[in-house]
Amino acid sequence: MPFPVIRPRRLRANPAMRRLVRETVLAVDDLLYPVFVTYGRDVRKPVEAMPGVYNFSVDTLLEELGPVNELGIPGIMLFGIPETKDELAGGAYDDEGVVQQAIRAVKEEFPDLLVITDVCLCEYTSHGHCGVIKNGCVLNDPTLDLLARTALSHARAGADMVAPSDMMDGRVAAIRRALDEHGYQNVPIMAYAAKYASAYYGPFREAASSAPQFGDRRSYQMDPPNAREALREVRLDIDEGADIVMVKPALAYLDVIQRVRQAFDHPLAAYNVSGEYAMVKAAAQKGWIDERRVVLETLTGIKRAGAEIILTYHAPDAARWLQEGE
Repeated sequence: MPFPVIRPRRLRANPAMRRLVRETVLAVDDLLYPVFVTYGRDVRKPVEAMPGVYNFSVDTLLEELGPVNELGIPGIMLFGIPETKDELAGGAYDDEGVVQQAIRAVKEEFPDLLVITDVCLCEYTSHGHCGVIKNGCVLNDPTLDLLARTALSHARAGADMVAPSDMMDGRVAAIRRALDEHGYQNVPIMAYAAKYASAYYGPFREAASSAPQFGDRRSYQMDPPNAREALREVRLDIDEGADIVMVKPALAYLDVIQRVRQAFDHPLAAYNVSGEYAMVKAAAQKGWIDERRVVLETLTGIKRAGAEIILTYHAPDAARWLQEGE
């Protein structure tokens, strides 16, 4: 029935009415906060390309997480910045590595805060790639053992969940097998199932000092034009034992998030990555956008596409704004 009988504006008349009919509701419970930890004490090193983001030592990380915990953010994604690097990423699976130390400290201080660990090698390798290198090529199968050892060391330290981000074939199965064989059957895996070789990762590479020393990561991360391939990758990770699957980045891949949501019943995460964060921050600093409104609109869009879990550097600000309400 046409206008004037049908008037959609009736349901937009005031904040209470809009809340009543709102289809997608962003909540603090949807958010995970990615953080970077490095060696030393009293370290709070700003990441120039990501205003408001820092490399923390373990002690300052605990200071940062106090308010985060009070805001009710369910958990963090922990990335490590080692003191030294080598060809086989020894710092990644060292039981006294920086991530392992941080896990123990965070779980002691904030036992109810979920600690999820990024399982990859690029931050720890001298060449900056996510696997073992031979003759200039990233070898898949020899890398699996190192990834499994890394995930196992994180579980031993007390991680609540491990999140392989390397995009090696078969890594979820290798990690699941290693965890199960050592008594960590209850540690879930959040797989970066559809991780694209994206231009949006630039600021992260500054934060993690993880840029490749030669070539790029296109031989193992996904080709940006492909969407059907993402469904195949997600299916493989689910079949190998992934408990949660992830699409990364988020904004340029909202269609992929929606396709994955429609195809699978698994919990679905999306990573609102460093470049997406940095662009919002840069525009906000220029006064070109309303940061609060843009952030909340962006995160709501990611959820509306189908993601139940959103990893975002905006998490503390977004949590505060959500608590303040409209």
